[in-house]
Order: sequence, then structure tokens, then C-alpha cells
Amino acid sequence: MALFFHRLSRSSRNLQPLHHHLTLSLSQSIPPHLTSTPPPPKPKPSSNHHYYANSFNSSNSIRRNHELYIPSLDNSRFSYFDLIRLGQSCGFSSRSLRDEEKEKREEGVDLELRKSKSSVSGSWVDLYLPRKIRPYAHLARLDKPIGTWLLAWPCMWSITLAAPPGHLPDMKMLTLFGCGAFLLRGAGCTINDLLDRDIDTKVERTKSRPVASGALTPFQGVGFLGLQLLLGLGILLQLNNYSRILGASSLLLVFLYPLMKRITFWPQAFLGLTFNWGALLGWSAIRGSLDPAVVLPLYLSGVCWTLVYDTIYAHQDKEDDKMVGIKSTALRFGDDTKKWVSGFGIACISGLALGGYNANIGWPYYVFLAGASGQLAWQIWTVDIYSGADCSRKFVSNKWFGAIVFGGILIGRLSS
Repeated sequence: MALFFHRLSRSSRNLQPLHHHLTLSLSQSIPPHLTSTPPPPKPKPSSNHHYYANSFNSSNSIRRNHELYIPSLDNSRFSYFDLIRLGQSCGFSSRSLRDEEKEKREEGVDLELRKSKSSVSGSWVDLYLPRKIRPYAHLARLDKPIGTWLLAWPCMWSITLAAPPGHLPDMKMLTLFGCGAFLLRGAGCTINDLLDRDIDTKVERTKSRPVASGALTPFQGVGFLGLQLLLGLGILLQLNNYSRILGASSLLLVFLYPLMKRITFWPQAFLGLTFNWGALLGWSAIRGSLDPAVVLPLYLSGVCWTLVYDTIYAHQDKEDDKMVGIKSTALRFGDDTKKWVSGFGIACISGLALGGYNANIGWPYYVFLAGASGQLAWQIWTVDIYSGADCSRKFVSNKWFGAIVFGGILIGRLSS
């Protein structure tokens, strides 16, 4: 306030009467080529009012309305607030320059924070990988490792279950199958995007995928697929002959799965047959053959598990799928989804218990299996199938279900 009276007193020394000051302010705000216009009407002395005059912005040559407040000349009605408004209309401010500078700095900091947040909205692929590699990384879903986990866990279960009682699983095989899951999952995504490129452009969640968006041509996608399969073949050749044949036969399922959503409302079941092939392959890689009493319950439990998590996942796209004509268990089950997936969850846990029992695994396995049952029940009964974000969170949480089961098999095998 002191700054205001100081500046007002300085102005009063340079300008004579109040009406001369106002006339001068108006004449300065109007450009020379407009000075010939008649002056504005004088305010009535009995009441306060606003006077509007044309002002000219020289920076962008735009004419604007400028508002000057003219107080009443009746001293009996002239108040403190009239003085404040007069000063503001003449360019004075009741705030200090320090306050104004502080506000500008704060606005600048907020702007920089918004810019920094928007700049890191992309995944690590967009932030750290070279520009030419990014489309291929997105095509292989490197920024979404949940698919690799879901493909790898049945392999890890089977390899650990096939280990001799009281021994750790074969670490070389765990590493090989981990790399194989990474490569095969990427190859499956590439095949899916190549076959679904016309459909993906019509679905909100998938229209930005590399092939659908045009970031990669189909020819480039096929070349990348060839590289993925070649690397996968290098891993497969390190297994025994029985496992090589068994592993190669899974490629038929990998290529057929993307077509199932056009044919049947049960593509999630077909995905389960594909994603859990490692439950068969892991055992054969250790034992050289299959034991149906152990691997079939393990394999079928994995299929039922896939029906749970991928049905939840499919609820994200059900509206787009209806328009495009894509089928899924999410559309097949509808509002009864929780009842259906509860049944599949019970079948999954039963199969895991039966496979462990036939493999003569130790009792700690069943303790862990009870914990896995709780995790599966939690995601089924708390998922909001009408919320895409919640469906995604529950889907991703299945990596912990796989980890709990793996921990149970490991401890149970060591204690058996």
C-alpha cells in the first residue's frame, strides 16, 4: 500500500489537475491516426462509472478496448475504494513488485513441471532406445513384460517339478526357457499384429501398434519375425530330440491363435493351449519324456488359469470388439463373467494340487497353493469388469500368482 501512495504522489507532482491527467492518459493510449476522432463523453459528476476507449496494441496491430475508471467528483461520495480503482486503471497496483515477480516465478515452475511430466509419459522404450529400434521394441512388447512372465511360469513350474526330490531345479534349463519365453512371446505378438493389422486400427487400445499405425510395414514385420524365430530355434536345438519335436509343434498353435477370435467366442481357451505348452516342454526337457499323471493336470490347470486372466483382460476391449465383430469370452460371459472365471479358478487350483500330489511333492507346496488360491480369489471377486484400468491391474497381478505357485513347487521339492 505504501508503494501505491508513493507512486500516486509522484504522478501528482508531474500532472496538474485530475481531469488533465485523465485526458493525457487517453491521448497517449490512442494512436496518432485516431486522434482526430471526437473525444469521449465526459462522465457525470454525480456517479461512478467506467469509461471505454479504444487502445492500440503496436506489437500485433490489434485494437482492443481499454477500461478507465473515473470516480465521482462529488467529494462527499469519494471513498478509499474509488482511489484504489483509479490507481489500478492508471497502471498502479496495490501489490508489490516482489509479489508479482514471485507469482511469475511460481507460474514458470509449474509450466516446467507440466512439460517434464509430459516428456516422460512414454515408456522406457521411447526414452532410451534409438529411434529406428523403437517400433520393433514395441512390436515385441518389450515395454510390457507381463506376457513373458505368463508364458514363462508354466515352464518354470514344470522344470522345478521334474527336478529330483531334495534338489534345486536345473538352472541352465530355467535360463534357456526364460529366454525362449521372451523370444516366443515376442514372435507371437508379431504374428498377432501382422494378422490383425486391419482390426487393430479400429480398436482404441491397439490402433497405435507399429504395424497398424504404419510405423512398420508388413514386410518389415515379417523380417523381424524371421529373426525372432531363428533365435528361438537356436534355443530349441539345445534340448533333447523329444523336446525339439514337442517344441516345434507348438508353432502351429502360435500361428493359429490370432485367427480364433474371428471364429469362436473361446479364443482365450486356445490361447491357454498355446501359452501353457511349456508345462509339457519343461518336463520333457528334464526327463526326456512325458508323465501324463503329472504334466496333464499341470497343463490343464494352466489353461484354466489363462481363461481367468485373459477373460478379465478382454473386458478392456469388449465395446470395440462388438463394433469390429471380434469374439471373446468376455462377450460370451457378459455379466456372468465372475461366475465363469470362478469355476475356472477352482479347476486351476484343483489341477495344480493333483499334479503336485502325483509328483510326490512335499507339504509346503500346499501351503503356497493356498496362498495362490487367495490371490486368484482376490482378483476375481474384486475386479470391476466395467473399468478397463482395473481389468488391466488385475491382469498384471497374475505374475504374482505364478510366482507363488513356483515358490511352492521349489520349497515342496526341496522338502520332499
